[in-house]
Amino acid sequence: MKTTNYYNTFIEVADDCPVKAAEVPPVRGEKTIANIEFELLVDNPYEFTSDDVLFHVHAAKRQLRTQEFDVEREQFFSKGQACFRSSPLTKRYGWGAHFDADGRMAIYAVESDEYQQFAKDRSLKQVKAMRSKKV
Repeated sequence: MKTTNYYNTFIEVADDCPVKAAEVPPVRGEKTIANIEFELLVDNPYEFTSDDVLFHVHAAKRQLRTQEFDVEREQFFSKGQACFRSSPLTKRYGWGAHFDADGRMAIYAVESDEYQQFAKDRSLKQVKAMRSKKV
């Protein structure tokens, strides 16, 4: 199985992120990827890995039943998936993502003290979220 998990890493917001302060993704009708990721991570810091979050989004969007999860998860990760650097939270809504030594993650608002501490922490691998526009 392929994985999207990071360890001891901080994903900073994209250079072309349009906000200076983090925003809660707005809910308009059906929940978006950003809504699902945000709800999962804001209420459960350091409980899930990137793989867990991405599969949860996949399962929610396809309305999978719990008994289908094991088979579907294996199939989902049998081919490469975009990592959390491409998440709308890190690209559009101003949230950085910290991954601990076990690969568990939490999100932090770009304007927060915690975000600034993680961004300066040289013991962490520092990566940027993917840009929305080509340069």
